[in-house]
This record gives sequence, C-alpha cells and structure tokens, in this order.
Amino acid sequence: MSVLVIGSSNTDLVVRAGHLPKPGETVLGGTFFLNPGGKGANQAVAAARLGKNITFCCKTGEDSYGKEARNLFEKEGLDTRYVFHTAEAPSGVALITVDDKAENCIVVASGANLLIKAEDIDRIEDIGSFNYILVQLEIPVETVEYIARIAQKQRIPLILNPAPACALSPELLRAVSIITPNETEAELLTGIRITDDASALSAAKALRERGPETVIITLGAKGSLIHSAHLTEFVPAFPTQAVDTTAAGDVFNGALAVGLDEGKSLKEAVVFATAASSIAVSRMGAQSSAPEREEVEQKLINRP
Repeated sequence: MSVLVIGSSNTDLVVRAGHLPKPGETVLGGTFFLNPGGKGANQAVAAARLGKNITFCCKTGEDSYGKEARNLFEKEGLDTRYVFHTAEAPSGVALITVDDKAENCIVVASGANLLIKAEDIDRIEDIGSFNYILVQLEIPVETVEYIARIAQKQRIPLILNPAPACALSPELLRAVSIITPNETEAELLTGIRITDDASALSAAKALRERGPETVIITLGAKGSLIHSAHLTEFVPAFPTQAVDTTAAGDVFNGALAVGLDEGKSLKEAVVFATAASSIAVSRMGAQSSAPEREEVEQKLINRP
C-alpha cells in the first residue's frame, strides 16, 4: 500500500504577533520561527508520520533551504527518488504572520515550485503502482491537470486539495476522485458562501455536480462535511485549543490519504484526519505540528 504526494516544498518564515498588521502598520514584539513547509511537503510528512510508505515528488532550488528540505525529507522516512532540484530558481519561501487568535496571513514566493512540469511527472516511472495520488495547487495548474489525466488513465484515485484557491477546469474536476476545499475555497469554486450547514451542503452538491466523486468541505472548528453518492454527513471537530492553524488542512489531507489507503471507510478516514488536524492546530508550525500515529490513536480513544 502506498501514496504518492506531488506538490510544493517551502521554507516558512513565521512571526507570531499580537495581531495581524493592517496595510502600512508595523507590529513590534513578535517571535520568529524558521520552519519547513509547503503544502505538498506538509502533507507528505504528515502522512509519513502516521506510518505509511509515502513517496514525495517536488522541486527545490540548489540553495541552503533546498538542501535542508531534502535532508529533512529523508529523516522523516519519505521516499525521495522524485525530489528534484534546479539551479534555475530558488527554493520556495513563505512569509507567515500568526496572531493571538491563531489566525494567519501568508505570502508565498513560489520559486522552484513553479518549475514542476509534465516532463518531471513523466520521470515517475512507477506512477501506476500507487494506490492514491494526493496533489495541491502550489505547483502549476497545468501540471496538476497533467497528473489528473495520468491518474484517470491509470485508474488511480486522485485526491485534490484545491489550495490556494483558483478556478479549475471542468476536465480537471471530472478526473478528481476526492476534492477537499475549505469554506473559502468551496465558495470560490461554486459561488456559494458558506454560512451554515445548509449552505455548506449546497456548496458540496454544486461542486460534486461538476465532476468529483466525493466532496469533503473542511469547516474549521465546526468539523467537516462529507458528500458522495452514498454518504452525506457532517463530522464534528475534536475539542481543541487552537494555537496555529497554518497546516491544519495539510495534516487533514495527509491523514485522509493514509486512512483511505489502509482500507478505512470514507467516514472513518475523515474522523482519523479530523483527529490528526486537531492535534496539529494545538502546536506552532507546519510540519513541526504534524502528529505521530500514537498521538492520533490516543486522540481517537479519548474522543468525548
């Protein structure tokens, strides 16, 4: 059993401050953290810590950030055969500010992430052997579309985390097995603003009508909504004191892929992912917040 994660790798430069600055405002007294990040890398590391055989495909620069990222991937036990590097661009960097309410704002300099092309995907010689492919949108959408066509041809379930949000082609959406937007992303994709359970369900139905077999909308502290041909259900969140929500969605997606790859039902996999993300938001950082398998199992046992 195995999962292929294809996506971005960034280094996160994080400042924790009392509040997020307004345009032109300088906020003093912050605390600085340097953390490995990037949605693809976050999801791959989160999945690997949960005990799975995870292969990661990304592209970094040949700078110190890229070298450190590659070293960390190996320490996490990732299969790094398809971690490529280039001298044409620096490694990706994200500038993140987190306030006392655990809200954040992020600016990303994508660098080498934007150089992942179809020819790089073609270098994954054993792509047909994976049980699931997990991808996000911090790499070129044209590359994501190419991945989707391969997954569809090989009949490999494709999990798409549509973040950061952007318009998606009908062809891409029809090739997606599971799509996992948050409230903001679901609104951008459907035009439906989510304000309550009814509007969340309307957005999920509208999105599923465009092609994906299953829609899972993550609703933050409210939990998530599953909508498929055979299941429509809200899954509540675990009670948690949030500290930093930076990688909550990434941990959710990594754990979801692991749960499904292990043969859990869709609902069981979502509950498993919800437990993992509830631990992540209680900690600072992106990859550093991803829990180990034992922590998630204990969270499930102690669920109220």
